[in-house]
Amino acid sequence: MKHPWEAIPLEDYENHMKLGSVLQLQGLNEMMKGQFGDYPVSRVMILGIAGGNGLEHIRRGQFEKVYGVDVNAAYLEAAAERYPHLKGALECLRADLTEEPCRLPEADLVIADLLVEYIGYGCFQKVIRHVRPEYVSCVIQINTEDGWVSDSPYLHVFDGLEPVHHDLDGEGLEKAVLAAGCRTVKRLARGLPNGKSLLRVDFQRA
Repeated sequence: MKHPWEAIPLEDYENHMKLGSVLQLQGLNEMMKGQFGDYPVSRVMILGIAGGNGLEHIRRGQFEKVYGVDVNAAYLEAAAERYPHLKGALECLRADLTEEPCRLPEADLVIADLLVEYIGYGCFQKVIRHVRPEYVSCVIQINTEDGWVSDSPYLHVFDGLEPVHHDLDGEGLEKAVLAAGCRTVKRLARGLPNGKSLLRVDFQRA
């Protein structure tokens, strides 16, 4: 049985995310620049890499290894094709994190942007304990109005995600990651249209 994310075309996902009424693609892109540059690490793991939004901020030779993880193989193929300057460093791994977190290699930094919403706190804890990163950087969406998917012409493309979506908040995220052996080191917020915002919370191994 296919995972719900495998039924969503990358073009529809990205077109929705970059709409002027949504602005998540642009907001995440800017936040990822900081995620890639804030910590002295050599191995980075990006969970839910999709088409690789933000990878242009990685300089050639900046990292020894960049692991891109996603459940959708077509997303991974697109990410690899779009960023040829990362050839030799970028390794794309198809994995359903809810079923096989133990397949992941170790990394110094784990980046999880708009990902924990679809695997839940418990699964994310398992990933952190297995990957054993020194740093963890997460971006979650904070909803201050009804609906976790912004209205757009692509709205119904996401209908199948309802069974795997989890409502999160910053406090719950921090409690979960702290319980996995980390401490909070940074919090940043960015406003979005439609009463939503992006919250970045970073952690370091305690």
